[in-house]
Amino acid sequence: KHRNNHFAVGYWSRIRHGRSTPDQADIDPKALKRLLPFVFLLDARGGAFSYRLAGTTLCERYGSELRGRDFLFQWDPDSRMQLTELLCRSLHACVPVCLTSIGATDDCHMVEIETVLMPIAFGANYPERFLGVAQVLTDVLPLAGHPISFERLVSSMLVHENDAPDKAP
Repeated sequence: KHRNNHFAVGYWSRIRHGRSTPDQADIDPKALKRLLPFVFLLDARGGAFSYRLAGTTLCERYGSELRGRDFLFQWDPDSRMQLTELLCRSLHACVPVCLTSIGATDDCHMVEIETVLMPIAFGANYPERFLGVAQVLTDVLPLAGHPISFERLVSSMLVHENDAPDKAP
């Protein structure tokens, strides 16, 4: 839905240069300049998904530095299970995944969030990280400076270049 996420997936596709996934070294931060506050890297080794780095706006929205934090921490238990399977499928298939979620503050103010996670390699021939972009789709005023403390997955899909989107269960 969000134009920045469309741009990010297009950029990911271009920097692959015919490979199944690009390498982290192929990412040029200057090319993503306008997205950097919303960009993050996830380490996906060992079946865990932890933030390697995150843009300033994301850290502010979640109320703290995200580096080293478990990506699944704030998600409800059902969403955690679905996301673990979905992210593993995305890595295995070497295709991006698009998530739509509802984020809520402790005082129950909510926003709709769209997150795109694109598999990337890190000096290997297979993906073991994600380049991610998270965008709020609704007005951010309900957050009123309060951090998002809870997130629930609403929908998801694997993003294929030449096919119709593959809705995940």
